[in-house]
Amino acid sequence: APEAFEVERESDAVKKLYGLDNPKTADFAWQCILARRLAQRGVRYIQCTHSYKWDQHSDLVNKHTENAAEVDKPIAGLLADLKANGMLEDTLVIWAGEFGRTPVSQGGDGRDHNPYGYTIWMAGGGTKPAFTYGATDEIGYHAVENRMHIHDFHATVLALLGFDHEKLTYHFSGRDFRLTDVAGHVHDAIFA
Repeated sequence: APEAFEVERESDAVKKLYGLDNPKTADFAWQCILARRLAQRGVRYIQCTHSYKWDQHSDLVNKHTENAAEVDKPIAGLLADLKANGMLEDTLVIWAGEFGRTPVSQGGDGRDHNPYGYTIWMAGGGTKPAFTYGATDEIGYHAVENRMHIHDFHATVLALLGFDHEKLTYHFSGRDFRLTDVAGHVHDAIFA
């Protein structure tokens, strides 16, 4: 395990690809390089977490611009590196936050939480490349096309990973539970 964390052993070209050479991107770059290194060693689930600075109830433009500058190069590096190493087709990459943002101002320069219109992107792992699925209304508040409940999203991700969400259960407190509760539909239109 310690060898997997020796990111400094990577070539200068790989460090630059991810942005490890730049103080602005170095923290997230380290996580993304580590994610690839762990995936190469058979780790099946890896989560990279950017600092908790995306919840902009104020100063949204400045803070989101800063956040994007910290993560864009490392995530692009990860996708390029996974593809170059022949790993992207078997590795599902999901980019998400905890919810969407409202299309209207909060306090002049912020946005409130929006559970009705939310964007997640996925790459690799059996998904169609360069593909948009779903849309919001004309102001970006409500999902109106190919709406996907969180149970649908979980069912779809599980299907991409080769699991039937209706059969994947765990026993708790005397009964079987599943991640998608008693709901969830697989949206296979996103499959490659």
